[in-house]
This record gives sequence, structure tokens and C-alpha cells, in this order.
Amino acid sequence: MSIIKLQEEEITKLKDIQSKNNEIVFNLGILDLDINALEINIESLKERRKNLRNDFENLLKEQKVNAKDLTEKYGDGNIDLETGEFTAVE
Repeated sequence: MSIIKLQEEEITKLKDIQSKNNEIVFNLGILDLDINALEINIESLKERRKNLRNDFENLLKEQKVNAKDLTEKYGDGNIDLETGEFTAVE
């Protein structure tokens, strides 16, 4: 078996390639983690949006029921939330 010493520029080139390879593999790993985190965040945001839409629908139903109750009690009119006063529509 014979041993041949590589030239300095060949060693430098190989080390440069290895360094770039390590950097790319590292950055791909970071990106994969970032993508996974983003996918989890996207799913979480979708779930929050769904819950908020449901909450909004429930609030609209509650608003209708409350408006109906107040109309049955006081008749048609306007309510000033600042003063708590009801003004009947004539």
C-alpha cells in the first residue's frame, strides 16, 4: 500500500466542500424543524379560526334571542347603552 500526500489546494478544496455540505445539511435540518413548527401553527390557527367562527355564530343567536325578549317586553324602539334608556318607536 502506497501513501500519496495530496496537494494543499486539493485538501483545501475537499475541506471547503465538506464544510459547505455540513452547512447545507444543518440548514435543511433547521428548515425541516421550521416547516414542522409552521404546519403545527397553521393547524392551531385553523382551529382557533373555527372556534371563533362558532363563538360568533353563537353570539349572533344570543343577540337574536335577547333582541326578541326585549322587543316582547318593551316593544319596538332603541336602546342607548350608555344611559340604559329605551326610547319607544312611535
